[in-house]
Parts: sequence; structure tokens; C-alpha cells
Amino acid sequence: MKETAVKKRGFAAIFALCPAAHILALAGGAVVLLFLTLRTNKPLMSALSLHFVQPLHHALAGLTARLPFSLAEWLYALVIAGTTVYIICELVLLFRRPGRLRRLYRFFARLAALGLGVYALFCLLWGVYYYGDDFIARSGLKQSEITVDDLALVTDWFADRLNDYAAQVPRDADGLCRSDRGEVLARSPQLFREAARAYPCLDGPELPAKGMFFSKFMSLIDFTGFFCPFTAEANVNMDFPEGLFAATVAHELCHQRGVAKEQEANFVAVLASLHSGDPDYCYSACMLAYIHLGNALAAVDSTAHRQIYEKLSDEVLADLRANSEYWACFKTPVREVTDAVYEGFLQSYGQTLGLRSYGACVDLLVNYYAPAAHALLAPWRS
Repeated sequence: MKETAVKKRGFAAIFALCPAAHILALAGGAVVLLFLTLRTNKPLMSALSLHFVQPLHHALAGLTARLPFSLAEWLYALVIAGTTVYIICELVLLFRRPGRLRRLYRFFARLAALGLGVYALFCLLWGVYYYGDDFIARSGLKQSEITVDDLALVTDWFADRLNDYAAQVPRDADGLCRSDRGEVLARSPQLFREAARAYPCLDGPELPAKGMFFSKFMSLIDFTGFFCPFTAEANVNMDFPEGLFAATVAHELCHQRGVAKEQEANFVAVLASLHSGDPDYCYSACMLAYIHLGNALAAVDSTAHRQIYEKLSDEVLADLRANSEYWACFKTPVREVTDAVYEGFLQSYGQTLGLRSYGACVDLLVNYYAPAAHALLAPWRS
């Protein structure tokens, strides 16, 4: 007796078109929905961050550090290239083969499954940080409202530090900072040693940041570096001027140690660099701090800003100009699009200031360094 084939209908027939894609999409969607539902539960997010994500990142970082290249960079390149080839091939087959509706459905289902799967992992391995205890809460640092006078004083203090460290870094015949990027990366594992003693929440494996092969492309989309939550690697653009390079290394390593918010990562990069005493890191960190503080001061007291700016040494001014001129070359529609996308990403994770949240590190800098600035500069201003 012959068995009669049962023809699938309805949802069963649709599911049979691409079972793996449907399962991945459903699993990814469930994780995303669960994250969106529970992300306001701060105790849960903090527990996940401290007892699951951070230990996992430390373990992953230890494994990927053995590779002499950025695994994250090549994984992203492979996914982008593979997805592009797949889209092209499917579009060609769509017009050459029968069953277009089925093929079109499978095409979109597979892309949706990939997108949901990656986003679900991203929420789990990075998004939870934004809703748990941040660095301020874990470190015990106190925040208070800052005054314009304090802002000017701390900006002046960093300008002096910037001038001092400018004389301690290597320079070329044109007076531009020429720190050895390879050496800066080689010393990056020890960068947080002193800061972690003062703030144990910054403790973590002493591993180096990694330079990127596709650095020019990163400059095109306005990125000086990125932390990959899937491989736990801190990746740094190797193409932009050296003045801010070491501070960028410190910033990305902050993310590796669980400091997710951009404004906090900028502050902690300055904190860790100055604690280290390394001239390259100290100079770069002071430049990063001065840029943020100076921009904030210029908006509220242009006279005070001008007076402090005129104190900067020729070497510092040359490095600031080199940095501005470099990034001016990349002011393209591509950069505008990536900035808009990244701003949307920051806002989706509760950083309502968007890209302006980078400037919020000013409050942290003023609160933390105001006592030192007052002790050194206030008597001379009286």
C-alpha cells in the first residue's frame, strides 16, 4: 500500500520554506522582547552585567588576545561581504528561476533572522550595561552641579598639564606629536593598574587594545575605534593623528572593563591615563579633557576660553590643528549618515543626549579635578 504524501498548508507550509531561519528569528525576537520588557529592572540588569556579561567578556578577551589581529574586524568584514554576495546572488536568481514568491520570502526571512539574531546577542552582551549600575554608581564618586568658575579653573588646569606633557612626547621636524603607536598599544595592558587600585570596579585582565587594518574606512564613517561585545576586543583606528591616539586606546579599554556609557568612558580614559603616569597617555588624555572642557567653556564664557587658549604652547596648537584638519577631510554624506545612525543607537539605549552625551564627561571632569585645580590655581587668581 502506497503512503499518501500529506501536503502542508497554512503556517506549516510557510515554516517549511526555511525552518532554520524561522527558528533563529523566533529565538532572536524572543530575546529582544524579553530585554525590552525587563531592561527597566535595574537590579536584574546589574546582576547580569556583573555576574554574567563582564566575566564572559574577560574570558573572551583572554582568548581573542592570543590572536595578533582583530578577530572582530574580520568577522564584521566577513559578515558584510557575505551578506552582500548573498543579496546579489538571490536577486539574480529571483529573476532567473521560477517560484519567485517563495524565493523572495526566504530571502527576507533569512535576512530578518540574521538581523534579529545579531541584535539579540548585542542586547544580551552589551545592552544590559546601559541599564545596570554605571561607573558613577559602582565607583562611589559624588556628582554635584558645576559652576562656570569651576569649569574655567579646571580647563585652565588641564591646559597647564597639556603644555607640560607636550614637551615629554616624541615630535617630528614640524613639531607634531609622533608617539609610536605600536609602543602605545604594547603598554596598554598596564594602563589600568593604578586606576583599578583606586577604583576596584575597573579591575580586569591586563590585555592590549588592537590596531585595525581597515582604519581609513573607520575614519570615513567617523570612528576612532570600537569595542566588540562578541569578541571582547578593544579596537583602535590607526590612521588619525597621534595626539588623541593613546586616549582613544584608553577609551576602548574602558568599554572592555564594563564602562559602557560614552561620557563615562571618556572620563575614565582621562582618569586611568593620568593615574598611569605614562607621558604618551597623559598628554593624549589631557588633550581629550581640554577639548571637551574648552568647548563647554567657550559656549558659556568665550573670554575665559580665549585667555586659556592663548596659553597653549605651539606644540599643542599644532597637534590640535592637525587633528581638526584630518577630520575635516572626512566631512562627507557618508559621515553624516553614520553619525545619525550612531546617535539613534545611543538614544535607543537610554542616552537621551545622543552624540552630545560625549560632552557630559565635562561634569565628571570638573567634579573630580576641581579640588586639585583650586589648590594649584585658585590662589594665583585671587
